Amino acid sequence: MTGPITHLLNRKLEVWRPVSSPDGYGGQSTTLALQPAPVAAKVDQPSASDRLVAAQTDSDHSHDIYLQPSADVRRGDELRDEATGEQWRVFAVVAPSTPVYRKAQAQLIQGEGEPDG
Repeated sequence: MTGPITHLLNRKLEVWRPVSSPDGYGGQSTTLALQPAPVAAKVDQPSASDRLVAAQTDSDHSHDIYLQPSADVRRGDELRDEATGEQWRVFAVVAPSTPVYRKAQAQLIQGEGEPDG
């Protein structure tokens, strides 16, 4: 599907979704499962006003990820760029009143010993 922002979406991200199953001891075990199709995306740092709101609410929001309006991305998903090795945890997914895009508010997941980015 193409849309008004298609030409701006310059990455393909894998979607990993939490899946719970019984652990055999009366509880649940949660793992991440790769979803069938990657999503086209554009990854940006949030605006100054978004960063201010995040700081005031003690949020770890570090990136805005723009997606097609039909992209199946949900709160709790992880988005992964296999080309760069970058990963983000999705905190929220929002859309404008006119569905021209979806925006995932996410936190960059850094590996041990990586510099802040």
